[in-house]
Amino acid sequence: MQVLKRFAPAAVTALASGAAFAGYPYSFPQPVTPIAHETLEVHNLFMSIILVLFFGVFAIMLYSFWKHRKSRGHVAADFVAPRSRKQWLWVLAPFAALLVIDYGIFGIPAYHAVLNYEDTRTEADLVVKITGSQWLWLYEFPAQGVQIASHLSTPRAEIDGTEAKDKNYLLEVDHPLVLPVNKKIRFVTTSNDVIHSWWVPAFGVKRDAVPGFLREFWARIDTPGIYRGQCSELCGKEHGFMPIVVKAVPEAEFEAWIAAHKARAATSADAGTPAQTAS
Repeated sequence: MQVLKRFAPAAVTALASGAAFAGYPYSFPQPVTPIAHETLEVHNLFMSIILVLFFGVFAIMLYSFWKHRKSRGHVAADFVAPRSRKQWLWVLAPFAALLVIDYGIFGIPAYHAVLNYEDTRTEADLVVKITGSQWLWLYEFPAQGVQIASHLSTPRAEIDGTEAKDKNYLLEVDHPLVLPVNKKIRFVTTSNDVIHSWWVPAFGVKRDAVPGFLREFWARIDTPGIYRGQCSELCGKEHGFMPIVVKAVPEAEFEAWIAAHKARAATSADAGTPAQTAS
């Protein structure tokens, strides 16, 4: 089943820029959360079944064309509804099979994935508030008293085409969101102007940031690394310039980052100058 992973096309949001999939145009990114793992497994299962159904039905069609061709004396049927038990079997068996596939094989894993996505059964280890703005992302850690602003950092020369484009073109920010691995994180999204959408493919999550509303989802990152995404809701002329960069690190490194940021903010407050965001 995993073989299909390299050949199955990735599902992309219609309004999202394709740049976030630049490194893996024909496959899903490597999943790093339980939700993303389940999404990929269901996708591969779906592709396996649909390929079997496609070639099976195609083979039956070709056989029927050959077996019941006019040159052998066969004529078109003159009935419009099943008449015999065999005909009813050919009608009802596929219908029953599709019900089992849809509600049993696909429905149960999908339901389990939704439970993970909306998992409020236990307290979160960390809460992150994400606020979309034209055109940047604001990240806040309420319990830690830390807030950062994340802007596009791709050089203007690359955007204007006067310099060669970097491999992470339009996917670099000045201050990435730093998160700990193996911790249950509650994300709360909102917006202070128009509808945005926070989307990181490797996390298997996408949640709209709607003005006046708080919307949440849950995730647990299992692998350290840098993960990129984009705003996937058309939000204005700079929509394509709202990248997301998440740096997942061990807990000790995350705590050190939080402490350094709080110390910098305290120093800036004592000096009466705006705090500089830590990277």
